[in-house]
Amino acid sequence: MPSPVSGFSKKTKAEKIAWLASQYLEQDLHAIEILKSYWNQDPKLQQLHDDFIENTLTNFYLPLGIAPNFLINNKLYALPMVTEESSVVAAASNAAKFWLDRGGFQAQVISTVKNGQVHINYFGKTAELTAFFNQIKPILIESIADTQRNMQKRGGGLIDMILVDSTKDLEGYYQLHCTFETGDAMGANFINTCLESFANTLEKEATTYNAFEAANKFPEVVMSILSNYVPDCTVKASVTCKVSELAQKNISGEEFATKFVRAIQIAKTEPRRAVTHNKGAMNGIDAIVIATGNDFRAVEAGVHSYAARDGKYTSLTDACVEGDTFHFWIEIPLAVGTVGGLTRLHPMAKVAFKVLQQPDAQELMKIIAVSGLAQNFAAVRSLTTTGIQKGHMKMHLMNILNQLAASSEEKEKTISHFTNQAVTHSAVVTFVNLLRN
Repeated sequence: MPSPVSGFSKKTKAEKIAWLASQYLEQDLHAIEILKSYWNQDPKLQQLHDDFIENTLTNFYLPLGIAPNFLINNKLYALPMVTEESSVVAAASNAAKFWLDRGGFQAQVISTVKNGQVHINYFGKTAELTAFFNQIKPILIESIADTQRNMQKRGGGLIDMILVDSTKDLEGYYQLHCTFETGDAMGANFINTCLESFANTLEKEATTYNAFEAANKFPEVVMSILSNYVPDCTVKASVTCKVSELAQKNISGEEFATKFVRAIQIAKTEPRRAVTHNKGAMNGIDAIVIATGNDFRAVEAGVHSYAARDGKYTSLTDACVEGDTFHFWIEIPLAVGTVGGLTRLHPMAKVAFKVLQQPDAQELMKIIAVSGLAQNFAAVRSLTTTGIQKGHMKMHLMNILNQLAASSEEKEKTISHFTNQAVTHSAVVTFVNLLRN
């Protein structure tokens, strides 16, 4: 049975692996060898990766692929995408090629405001807390003068703060709702530093406020933290073409448009479908967020909460036909950066930004939104025409062959065999076993 450990973070990497092997890996030499084989051969690069998180043992690789031919606002891009899922890069590439000859993608940033809150307990009179806030608001703003000086030079900083009475939802609960502009930075550290300054200043000023002293009721800060729900930091991406231009093999443009729009309507109506529908869009969004060293968990949380902003979880994308014109678009919140965090620290993220032609934060928002729209278009197109499994399983075939440790010759023969055959795991296993026997 494994034993607790103390001082684990102070051990060397080799000592951590040795402890893990003795406690959980049953001294599996092969497992230890795998962990060490993923170390970067350049000690400086490995040290850089070691410093990204705590208790690092090794690196965990994911493929970085390229989806070319993305025409966005009349500018051509190749999108770096990091993902483990078969067919994502291929689907994005196919969608990009499809729209390349139909005017490409259009994208625009709608707003870039981010937010955070100081959450407060106060069980006195609302009027007294309001008067206190109005009195100390200039002092709160002054408390972050040094913190936001450089941000203000770049056109960012605090926009405003208001006191929100949330006692109808939770007894004694108030918040300082603060809005920020952070330029090319995602801004999490900046926002959190400002919020903590507000919190400390508020509690300090409260100790000498007469109305609080008289009632012996003081506001207490529970926590100070930015929000990953950013409905005022949004971007829209869209495609448009004549319905006749949607004609596919064995399907007219009119039939394609009708089925496609109906599929979107279903995703707008049925949450069970909407979740999977939106996951398809996130395949494209996350892949670029990860490639550029941004926080994909924050993006995921914000996007999915936005999908439920009206009280029901629904599709992130919309489609319609107006006259003889087909429209398909996505509008999502995206808090991403091109400076700070790992965006300029991770060597692969730096390469990704170079591939993207060094976009600023707003340009990156547009690129990411387009990737989500393209991925969603590819998925819905497959679902309403050939079915999702045909293309997906073709791409998954190589994963199955690698699981079976197939040789190059076996891979070549199996891929050839399944060119016109349905790919299933059992069918591939059976065919490979026939080759081996």
